[in-house]
Amino acid sequence: MIALLPIDQIDPQGVESLLDRAFGADRRGRTAYRVRGGASAIGELSFAAVREGGALAGTIQCWPVELSCDGGASVPLTMVGPVAVEPEWQQEGIGRALMDRMLQAVPGCGTPGCRALMLIGDPEYYGRFFGFTAEKTGGWRLPGPFEPHRLLARGDEVPDCAGALGPRIRQAA
Repeated sequence: MIALLPIDQIDPQGVESLLDRAFGADRRGRTAYRVRGGASAIGELSFAAVREGGALAGTIQCWPVELSCDGGASVPLTMVGPVAVEPEWQQEGIGRALMDRMLQAVPGCGTPGCRALMLIGDPEYYGRFFGFTAEKTGGWRLPGPFEPHRLLARGDEVPDCAGALGPRIRQAA
């Protein structure tokens, strides 16, 4: 049995260790880390999956980011991910349960940008199961290499503009 808890109830070092096991110790060099910069995760949308007995099985973290549109507007968004699952427990539905829990929390989220979600991920998976598309992201620029078809978004407040995506350090308390 899996319990889904707010990630702030989990030891941060345990989360970091899980991320290293799931994505490798070199994960911090990825473009996603540059996009979110030094921002703190959005607690309202970040969760951990804990197995019976207390073992950390997976996590999802969401981050405040911003799209600086070429026309001058700045639009707050939420970057979803990483979704990490302990390698030995992958393919058991833990990642999907974490995504579902995060999406359930979106309507009650008070942080700006919660209704404009974006991620870098597999379009077949995130599109089929969670409604993410690349429909509005074609003109977005990121601070590092990425595959444009993997830049996905979801939500009524996702902007349809060209611009640069980066961290939004200032966030609501």
